[in-house]
Amino acid sequence: MVALIRYGIATILLAAAPCIAAESLTERIDAHIAQPRFAAASWGIAVVSLEDGHTVYAHDEGRLLLPASTAKLYTAAFALDRLGPDYRTHTDVLAAGSIARGRLHGSLVLRGRGDPTLSGDEWAEQLAARIGERGIRRVDGAVIGDDTVFSGPAIGSGWEASDLQAAYGAAAGGLDVDENTMTVALSQSGVDVAPADAAITVAAQPRDGVELYRAPGSSTVHVLGGVAEGGATKRIRLSLPDPALSAARRLQAALIRQGIRVDGEARSVHWPVAAPTGETIASVPSPTLGDILRTGLKRSQNLYLQSVFLLTGLETAEACSAQTSSANSPDGPGSGRSQPCWRNNLATVPKEDLAAEALTHWLSTKAIGPSSTTLDEGTGLSRHDLTTPASLVRLLTFMDRSPQAAAWRDLLPVAGVDGTLVNRMRGTAAEANVQAKTGSMSFVNTLAGYVTTRSGERRAFAIMLNNYRAPPHSAETVPPVSSEVDAVAVMLAEAEGHL
Repeated sequence: MVALIRYGIATILLAAAPCIAAESLTERIDAHIAQPRFAAASWGIAVVSLEDGHTVYAHDEGRLLLPASTAKLYTAAFALDRLGPDYRTHTDVLAAGSIARGRLHGSLVLRGRGDPTLSGDEWAEQLAARIGERGIRRVDGAVIGDDTVFSGPAIGSGWEASDLQAAYGAAAGGLDVDENTMTVALSQSGVDVAPADAAITVAAQPRDGVELYRAPGSSTVHVLGGVAEGGATKRIRLSLPDPALSAARRLQAALIRQGIRVDGEARSVHWPVAAPTGETIASVPSPTLGDILRTGLKRSQNLYLQSVFLLTGLETAEACSAQTSSANSPDGPGSGRSQPCWRNNLATVPKEDLAAEALTHWLSTKAIGPSSTTLDEGTGLSRHDLTTPASLVRLLTFMDRSPQAAAWRDLLPVAGVDGTLVNRMRGTAAEANVQAKTGSMSFVNTLAGYVTTRSGERRAFAIMLNNYRAPPHSAETVPPVSSEVDAVAVMLAEAEGHL
């Protein structure tokens, strides 16, 4: 009888444990987000079990919020699914003229196709060597940097003018170099700009303090003030005004080092100017898509993800062009061609627009409709981008069950280990456990990814905090905004029992 009583008590306690654990987690999260400093802010949280799909926790999971860089998850997942991790793009050199007796009667066209990884001189040396192998020893024309492949503005839709001078706001065009950034070094001896082939003009103006300003679309960097006597050198990274011209200059310098004479001065062409034509005589491949996405997501590198987004639009256009339809099928929705292939003149449609349409269609097949996620570009830098925590979790769940699951998880920053999470959640149950994409911009902080609880149960989560500004004057110490979001992820990692 005593044994039966003990067995019954143990059974009751075990049965109650999941409820206690779930209630404890819910109460902890609810108490955290209900603190007075969040009274005017908007929280959205969704947590789902990857074991059986049930909802572990939800708070305004259907509310549209700004995702910041967690929007990169949509770009990366779509590209992986459509293009595959081994996909590569390439950068080409075209001969725009006839070649006779080692002389090109025309120009060399350096045509970019969205490789965001070109940097330094190695790529230029490789192309110059291959041009030399074609027997070319003199170019009558110039080296032309061709930036037109994406048929649209290089600035992402909805990007703010105040972001465009910063390195994180570097425009993504067809021809990129050095992540489309430059470094301005200010010292007592003056101003130094690297790379040397940056297409800029420096205008110095005396004043107290130090400030740099470059108006959107301008190639003039205004240096306001300078370094005081005895002061240390200040280095500031800015976006390049014309990466295609810098790349053309770099290739021309490499050609000269190879003993190839170039008569003209390097220049660039941009949309909507028509692309130069010619015969491809040299090419260098990009790293694989998997490698580009790993770097892009770990670092939250906007140029990389916007380039990938544009490439999905370009590949969509090329795939659509290859499709055939019956002679009597009308153009338009219902023509039998897949969305967005029903559009006319795909070659001239901005590839960002095509990418956005193709992504919207792809998401709809994953039960993520346009009323719950809308993305105009591929990085989350735009304040036109909106999504819900539930949509992010649905995406994460889909990718966890896809054939790309292992490669997908390897792309994400790991708490306390690498990427944008290297210094976050250290010394907690989330360290070396949480794999997630971060997101931050003014008044926005987000985190979305995966966590394993102390009980060994795997969860997908999205934590979004919008419209929040830490109290500027407070008697109490106010945590950094990112730690407010991290606190919820730590609670998930600490959870015990079946939730």
